[in-house]
Amino acid sequence: MRNNSSLLDEPAGIDSLIASRLLALRQAKALSLAELAELSGVSKAMISKVERAESSPTAVLLGRLAAGLGVPLAQLLTQDKGSPDRLRTRAEQEVWRDPEAGYLRRQIVERGASGGVEMVEIELPRSAQVGYPRWSGKPYRQCLWMLEGMLRVDYGDERFELGPGDCLDFGVDRPLVFKALGRTGCRYLLVASPA
Repeated sequence: MRNNSSLLDEPAGIDSLIASRLLALRQAKALSLAELAELSGVSKAMISKVERAESSPTAVLLGRLAAGLGVPLAQLLTQDKGSPDRLRTRAEQEVWRDPEAGYLRRQIVERGASGGVEMVEIELPRSAQVGYPRWSGKPYRQCLWMLEGMLRVDYGDERFELGPGDCLDFGVDRPLVFKALGRTGCRYLLVASPA
């Protein structure tokens, strides 16, 4: 696994961004804390803590919130920037690390307002596992390309084990679990597009 010196070293900065994005998305959908709690399976108290940047959410928690809001996870982790630049250098790509599992997410390309493709590089440490519920919003497809290590993907009741070079196509219409296998972590590219 590579050492990423450009990681966000300020958890407060990313927590503040997540807080503002979560609140803005919840308000844009005219959802109360109770309604989002019911849709996401996350308690009102925890949602409130995240919206006040008093808690560093995990990937699983963010996945539940994104699923409850019916938006891609990237919308909770990135700022609205208008039209994308042609060149997006590595230094400009947002990086987020799950405070609990150590899961690392680099937003290579954001999905535009009109849909389009989203690209995310993921690194899972050895034995790390991240699960997401079925998305309740507009469905989209994902294509996962393994770069390093071994990964198990549970897509509903189907199970896949992937190694370097393997590619898996799946949706967000079923619960998902990603687990790093083997003696090292793994790294993969995830490309999401409209269904």
